[in-house]
Amino acid sequence: NRFVLCNQIGKSKIIRDDFNSANSSSSSSTAAAPAKKTPPKSMKYIIGGASGMGATLCVQPLDLIKNRMQIAGAGSGKKEFRNSFHCIQTVISREGPLALYQGISAALLRQATYTTGRLGMYTTLNEEYRDRFQRDPNVIASMAMGTIAGAVGAFIGTPAEVALVRMTSDGRLPVAERRNYSNVFNALVRMTREEGITALWRGCVPTMGRAMVVNMTQLASYSQFKTYFRTGPLKMDEGIKLHFCASMLSGLLTTIASMPLDIAKTRIQNMKTINGKPEYRGTIDVLLRVIRQEGVFSLWKGFTPYYFRLGPHTVLTFILMEQLNQGFNKYVLGVEKSGSGL
Repeated sequence: NRFVLCNQIGKSKIIRDDFNSANSSSSSSTAAAPAKKTPPKSMKYIIGGASGMGATLCVQPLDLIKNRMQIAGAGSGKKEFRNSFHCIQTVISREGPLALYQGISAALLRQATYTTGRLGMYTTLNEEYRDRFQRDPNVIASMAMGTIAGAVGAFIGTPAEVALVRMTSDGRLPVAERRNYSNVFNALVRMTREEGITALWRGCVPTMGRAMVVNMTQLASYSQFKTYFRTGPLKMDEGIKLHFCASMLSGLLTTIASMPLDIAKTRIQNMKTINGKPEYRGTIDVLLRVIRQEGVFSLWKGFTPYYFRLGPHTVLTFILMEQLNQGFNKYVLGVEKSGSGL
C-alpha cells in the first residue's frame, strides 16, 4: 500500500511540474513577442506634407487658371474668358509660359502647412479608430474625422492660402495696381506691415468652411471608395490601380461639393479695401452677389480646371502618400505592412 501511495504521489508531482513548466514557457514566450512596429505620429504629418507638395509641383498651372477664372467678372459680371483653354492661352500670350507657375512658393508653403496638418491628423484619427474598434470606419466616422482634420489644417494654412491667391491673380491686374510680391515670404511680410497681422487670416471662415467640406467629402469618400473596391465585387488588391480609381471618384465628388465656397474664399482673399471699406462683407455676401450679377452656375465657374487640378492632385497626393508609407514601413521599420492608414 505504501508503495502504491508513493507511486501516485510521484505521478501527481510530475504532472504538476509539467503544467508549471508549460505555463512558464507560455508566459516567457508571450513576454518575448516583439511589439508591433508602427510609424511615429510625426512621420504621418511629414509624409502627408511631402505628398501634397509633390502633387502641387505637377498641378500648379491648373490652380492658377482656376483662380483667374473665379476672379474674372467680379463686380461687373463681364465674361473675361470663354473657357479654360482660352484662359490658358491668354495667360501665356500676355505673361509668358512661366506665368503659369506664379505663386509656386506660396503653393508649396500652403501644402507644407495645410496638407501636413490635415492628412497627418486624418491618418492618425483613422488608425486610432481602427485600433479601438477593430474595424474600418463607417461613412459617418470618416466624415467627422475629415471635418476635424480640414478645419485644423485650414486654420494653419490660411496665411499661405491668402498669399497664393494674390500671387496667382496679380498678373491680371493693371500694372499700376499689381502687388508684385517677389515670393511667399515677401508677401507675408508686406501683408503684415501694410494691412496688419489679421490680413494673414483674411477669409479664414470660408477657407475653413471649404476645407471642412473638401476633407469631409475627399478623405471620407476616398476611404469608402477604397474599402468598396477592395472588399466589394471588384476585389481589387492594394496598389496604384486601387488608389487611382478611389482618388478620381473622390476628386469628382469634392469638386461638386466645394466649388461655391472656394469661389467665395478666392474673392474675399483677393479683394482690396477702398477708403476703409472692404469689397465684400462675408461669404454669404459673395455668394449672393455672384448669383445676382453672374448667374447661379457661376458658383461653379472654373469647374474644369478645378476638377482637373483637384482630381490629379488628389490622385498624386494619395498615391505618393501610400507609396511613401509603404517605403517607410519596409525600409525603415522592416515590416511588409502596406497602406497609409486611410
